[in-house]
Amino acid sequence: MTIRRATSAPARRAAGLLAGLALGAALLAGCSSEGAETDCGLDACTITFDRGVEASARILGVEAKLIGAEGDQVTVEVAGEQLSLTVGQQATEVAGFQVSLDSVNDQQVVVRVARDLSA
Repeated sequence: MTIRRATSAPARRAAGLLAGLALGAALLAGCSSEGAETDCGLDACTITFDRGVEASARILGVEAKLIGAEGDQVTVEVAGEQLSLTVGQQATEVAGFQVSLDSVNDQQVVVRVARDLSA
């Protein structure tokens, strides 16, 4: 005779929630930066680079670097590829990511890197 224990639905949901939170924390813990601040979710990060310093961030498994900024045009390197971006320009695809320039001023450059979910 086999005895089966029924697992309650709330217990399964709680276990699933804890597993999801642990995965999310592990993904976010993978972010690091120098001369920049990152704000990351599961599929996208906003990186605020400080101008005038060597700034880089490791996000979503790739490295993003600020190469230079002149006026409203910014050059960044994402996943080893250099991109020239301007504010308002459509996002540029690189290595399975969509990269766009949110804003640029005398002190900071704000770039958004999101996984390309359509690929």
